[in-house]
Amino acid sequence: MKPRILVVFYSRNGSTEALSRALGEGAEASGAEVRLRRARELVDETVMARAPGWIDAARRMNETYERPTEADAEWADGIALGAPTRFGGAASELRAFMEGLGGLWFKGKLYGKAGAAFTSTSTPHGGNESTILSLYCAFAHLGMVIVPTGYGDSMSFKAGTPYGASSVSFGQKAELPTSDDLAVARFQGRRLTEVASALRSQT
Repeated sequence: MKPRILVVFYSRNGSTEALSRALGEGAEASGAEVRLRRARELVDETVMARAPGWIDAARRMNETYERPTEADAEWADGIALGAPTRFGGAASELRAFMEGLGGLWFKGKLYGKAGAAFTSTSTPHGGNESTILSLYCAFAHLGMVIVPTGYGDSMSFKAGTPYGASSVSFGQKAELPTSDDLAVARFQGRRLTEVASALRSQT
């Protein structure tokens, strides 16, 4: 049976979405069955309208990707979580999904699964590493095996972090991830699949 990888992300302008897709491509290239899911907004369109383009982007992505569920998390052998940073931590939209996994945590259903994290920030050093590390805390509470990228691929010396893939959108420019950023994300997908497969073979 193919290893099963769940990629749950939140994205507002498409940067984290692009990393998610690249990570999924890397996982699929390693033989995984992949589910891409987008966490939903926690505010209504009155608030969203204050940020140009937010409503249209959200509608497009919500039509493209299903909402993540507990069943998705239980199905997966490995889970990758990605979100833009908000003051050094993961966006609340992704955290809301994570915080809804209490039932699976209580039953030990996520224990021993592989976990990886990635992010996008508006500015250099704007929380790339702290955001990923904050997601590591959630993996630890869930009993998951944390899978960092490290420097297992030469591209990791050019982009990303040793903790996970990342990109910088440079504020209002909303620049999408570079080819180097996407290469690190693909490597992360391959690495997560490898570890998830190895862990599943031991159960």
